[in-house]
Amino acid sequence: MTARDERLARLLGGPELAALRARLRTRFERGRVGDVLTLVRLTPLEHQTLTGLLGRRPREASSLRVSFSELDEALARAELAPSLRHALELLDGPIPDLTRARAERNSAWARTFALVRDARLVLLVSQASTRGLIKRLAGGDAAVAQALLRSAELVLSRLPAQGVPRSQLAADLLGDAHALDAGRPLATLVLLAMHEEEDERPRETWARVGVLVNELAKPALLLNLPAEPEGSTGLLVHATRDTGQPLALTLRALLRTPARWLVRDRDVYICENANLLAIASDQLGSACAPMVCTDGMPSASQRTLLRQLRDAGARLCYHGDFDWPGLRIANYVMRTFGAMPWRFCAADHIPRPGRALKGKPVIADWDPALTAAMLAGGYAIDDEALAATLLDDLRLSAERSPLRSG
Repeated sequence: MTARDERLARLLGGPELAALRARLRTRFERGRVGDVLTLVRLTPLEHQTLTGLLGRRPREASSLRVSFSELDEALARAELAPSLRHALELLDGPIPDLTRARAERNSAWARTFALVRDARLVLLVSQASTRGLIKRLAGGDAAVAQALLRSAELVLSRLPAQGVPRSQLAADLLGDAHALDAGRPLATLVLLAMHEEEDERPRETWARVGVLVNELAKPALLLNLPAEPEGSTGLLVHATRDTGQPLALTLRALLRTPARWLVRDRDVYICENANLLAIASDQLGSACAPMVCTDGMPSASQRTLLRQLRDAGARLCYHGDFDWPGLRIANYVMRTFGAMPWRFCAADHIPRPGRALKGKPVIADWDPALTAAMLAGGYAIDDEALAATLLDDLRLSAERSPLRSG
């Protein structure tokens, strides 16, 4: 350390003046505006140091009005430093130009977002909220975000798939079988780009584009769904259809070997509870119209099957429990898959003592009067409680449209 540096350290250095130096450095970091600076809430030592440097008469005060040029001249005159900025850098290291750094970061992010080509990702980066999320996923690093977006575009370019496991997709495309695992930044971004349906969970979003996650969980239950015997799934359906026995199809089977469902312009009845499908199988067997069970709010397997039936031209008819969760499920099924109500309107609600209605009321989108009728009745009615009436519908429908072999 030179003699000049030692003099500067004695004048402005040390921990007692660290806060003052930090305040002065901040003005340079942020890009100072104007020459005049008013410093307030100064300690006696800070005030004394500045007035001494400027050659002013000391007085008791907690504020001081100075100019940067005046401080520069005083430091140069005392041969301590060419300027205030130079003095501060000698004492505490280089002062970053935060304004310039911010501009460079903004430019880097703009270049990163401008490179996006996939329409779904273009939509995301056009929105301030999702741009913020992408920045967080990338840890605030534009280069990391650029690599993340490139990977997302690669994954999206290979979708939809046909029953490929998520881990295999990740390994084949990215060399990392876990790159698309739940919670990973890339999985979050890809799911956000693919998300379309309300109340859709990640596993169901993946299933909608033919990617398998936990592919054997919660299979779809069905009864007497006619299908052409193509592929293993079709053969299973064809072999069991005429016996009137329920069939459980996993998400793996529905996506890897999808059946050709022979349901165009015919009614397919959907129930909420597996018990009703079992009752129909026991009492009607092969004389029952085609049925599907959502097993509560449909998950990936059920949604995949309902989507296949809708796309095959089926008229989907839905009945669920007359309770608030039942209406919530029905709203989803009717809105998403174009189903019609099956004995599930206000005129079909016949109050009877039983399970009390609980929870927050839900408006039935297809018939708001149903909500009022349920509130007036005060009781929930389960699928099974109306089994006799529903079975009559299933029998008569099967008689009108007999099952045909594929």
